[in-house]
Amino acid sequence: MNNTDLPRWATAVFLPIINLLSALLIAALVIYLLGEDPLESLGILVHSAILNPEGLGYTLFYAATFIFTGLAVSVAMQAGLFNIGSEGQMYLGGLGITLVILALDASVPGWLLIPLAILGSAVFGAAWAFLPGYLQAKRGSHIVVTTIMFNFIAASLMNFIVVAYLIPDGQQNTSSRTFAESSWLPKLNTLFPVLGETPLNISFVMALLALVIYGIAVKRTAWGYQLRATGLNPQAAHYAGISITKTVVVAMLISGALAGLGAVNSLMGSTHYLNLNFPAGAGFIGIAIALMGRQHPLGILLSAILFGALIQGGFDLSMEKANIPPETFIFIQGLIILFCGAMENLYAPALASFLNAKSNLFSRKSDV
Repeated sequence: MNNTDLPRWATAVFLPIINLLSALLIAALVIYLLGEDPLESLGILVHSAILNPEGLGYTLFYAATFIFTGLAVSVAMQAGLFNIGSEGQMYLGGLGITLVILALDASVPGWLLIPLAILGSAVFGAAWAFLPGYLQAKRGSHIVVTTIMFNFIAASLMNFIVVAYLIPDGQQNTSSRTFAESSWLPKLNTLFPVLGETPLNISFVMALLALVIYGIAVKRTAWGYQLRATGLNPQAAHYAGISITKTVVVAMLISGALAGLGAVNSLMGSTHYLNLNFPAGAGFIGIAIALMGRQHPLGILLSAILFGALIQGGFDLSMEKANIPPETFIFIQGLIILFCGAMENLYAPALASFLNAKSNLFSRKSDV
């Protein structure tokens, strides 16, 4: 039995869990070296991020954005593409939201303005992903290289646009004006008052709906079959009559649109204006979520909640434990990315050997 022969439960459940536990074990060691009790710290983190209703609201708020960026990376991965440009695509998605709202919020009612702004985020995100996808499909330019460069271009472009055109006269902050209240997304605490005054809004419901659509589209449609076939074996897919160029470009358009939708949560549900660096690394966290979640809807959801809990619980933990700086949780995120991404098959050979030995043992017993 080799790595590819491992049963589905091993690759989809056991390996991600053992990789996550490995990352958390090293994180616990670091916390211990910082002079704090790892178990006590874990208890504070869990209580702040999950058990406390208001903290849970913040955890789910962060998770909403991460679901979209995780889906963006996952769609591209299904086609064999490693889109690491979600950060830039989310940035441009935020620009799409802002341009629509600033142009229309004085004259268009909210029931129409909100869908138009959401559509703007998806269109701008997709447009920013189009050229890397086209270059990959038509010119063979590596998608990793082009999406990295487009992240830098997006940051520079947004800096120019915000500073030159969007800052209101007399304002010192590098941000647009505040959006009209008609463009604000409804908060979920109106339905669930126990969540307290948190920014959790209906974009979380949108994210859950996106997960369902993704799961059905990838596994239950002809397009999903073409997407997965292209990712598994482009040559075989080509001989089967699948247009590789079209599949790659469409996959990147959808990936960019999902990344652009990641901007909806923060801009329309929380800050209500466009400011520099608002993605705050959410696009890169989406890579870890897609890898850790194995591009499965449930895995993406759980991974997004985990990263949301690390942010929310980590903030409160750093407030209570002076020896644990906030940067510790960036380090923990890096460990999770390392073990669940670059080292995802670290334990696969040992597990394969164990299962093989167990299978041989049962085989000998049955012969007797």
